[in-house]
Amino acid sequence: MTNAVILIGISFYILYEAYERFKNPPEVESKGMLIVAGIGLVINLVGMYILRAGSSESLNMKGAYFEVLSDMLTSIGVIIAGVIMLTTGWYYADPLISAGIGLFILPRTWALMKESVSVLLEGTPADVNIESLRQAVEKIDGVADVHDLHVWSLTSGVNAMSVHTVLTNDNEHDAVMKRVHDFVAKNFKISHITVQTECRGFAEHETHL
Repeated sequence: MTNAVILIGISFYILYEAYERFKNPPEVESKGMLIVAGIGLVINLVGMYILRAGSSESLNMKGAYFEVLSDMLTSIGVIIAGVIMLTTGWYYADPLISAGIGLFILPRTWALMKESVSVLLEGTPADVNIESLRQAVEKIDGVADVHDLHVWSLTSGVNAMSVHTVLTNDNEHDAVMKRVHDFVAKNFKISHITVQTECRGFAEHETHL
């Protein structure tokens, strides 16, 4: 989340600087700019290659990947602006491409921040459909009803669930608990599962502490 907040701040700063340079575009040392941007591009491409595989599994890796991606886009933008300014002397290319980079980074970083906030607040994971999960558990053999179903994120890629299941047969506590646990673990992206089994009518006497 800190990574996302910093990236959003950087994006707004880039947009502010682009606005200032639109009003009075400064003369830029295009050759030195191209050399530095070219070196940065190579380094960032290597970093993206290393981080890409893990970016879909870990929120921390995704944050690092977005950081390198923004740097890579900046390097490309700087190279394009450098070539334009070197060949044409049109210095408006610098703020124009800078603004484009800032606008490109913002929506992706905003999505990263929302996802990280959801994890920190232990919100319902976006990749788990609660209603589908409820309906699926209710169809498991030995389950008469389901209530107090909760799913939340412990960290990126690690989801937890707790559920109360009403039994059709009061003597099948362990069997139903195992069926529910195994079914949810296999068919939904949930690794920490807590199942409470109860007889019919027990919910009327429950006290939530």
